[in-house]
Amino acid sequence: MKRRKFSSKFKTKVVIDALSGRYTLSQMAEKHQLHPNQISQWKHQFLQNAESVFDKGTKSPKDKADEEKDKLLKTIGQLKVEVDFLKDALR
Repeated sequence: MKRRKFSSKFKTKVVIDALSGRYTLSQMAEKHQLHPNQISQWKHQFLQNAESVFDKGTKSPKDKADEEKDKLLKTIGQLKVEVDFLKDALR
């Protein structure tokens, strides 16, 4: 059987629905064709990471790594231009 993949938008919708308390876990599982454990797992993950929504100045480690990578690539490009310029000057 092929695994289904769900978008973050769908997961958020299901979790918010679960947090509202309008439906039981069984009703939601049937409505969205999911296992109740899956909904509970998404809800747990959502609640664990909820405080990061309101963090203003901090960046995720992935963002920091991307910035560092961009900085290094820029430096490499600048050094390559300088080396090429000096090679041409020596000819």
